[in-house]
Amino acid sequence: MANLADEYGTDVEIYIKALTTTIHADTPTGAPAGLHDLLEQLGLERHEYPTGEPLYIWHTLPDHLGTDEQKRLANRAIPALLLAGYTVNCDPEVFDEALYQQSVHRLRARGSLCPAAAGARQSPLALRTGPPHPVSPGRPGTTPGRPPPRRPIPRRNP
Repeated sequence: MANLADEYGTDVEIYIKALTTTIHADTPTGAPAGLHDLLEQLGLERHEYPTGEPLYIWHTLPDHLGTDEQKRLANRAIPALLLAGYTVNCDPEVFDEALYQQSVHRLRARGSLCPAAAGARQSPLALRTGPPHPVSPGRPGTTPGRPPPRRPIPRRNP
C-alpha cells in the first residue's frame, strides 16, 4: 500500500484518493499515537490494515458527510495539526484558503494560536499546499517525475 507521508517525509498528507471522492490523511509508518488521536479528535476516521509489523494506519473524512463538508472539516483540521507541530501537505483540490483562514481566526480568538503556543518548529504559515506526490506526467515511455533518457546525438562522417 502506498503511504504518501512515508514517501514524502511529512507528518500528514491530505489528498483525494485517485478514482474516488474520499479525502485521505496519510501519516508516516510508526507515527506517534498522539497524532492519530489528534486526527480522530478533529473528526477524521481511523483505519488500520493488519500488514504485520508495522501496522498500516490511515484516516479518512467521514463518508456520511457531503463533499463540501468534508473539505470544510479537512481545512479546519490543518491549523490544529500545524499548531501541534506537525508538517502538513494538503492537495490544492482539498485546500480552501478562506476556510483555512477562518479556522486560524477561530484559534486566535480562543487564544490557542500565539507565537509561544505555536512553538518554533512549525507555524500555520508553514503549510505546504501541492499535489501529494509531486510528479510531472512525462512522455509516453518515461517514468512520471523522471526526465526522459538522453539519446546520443548521431554523428555524421564527413
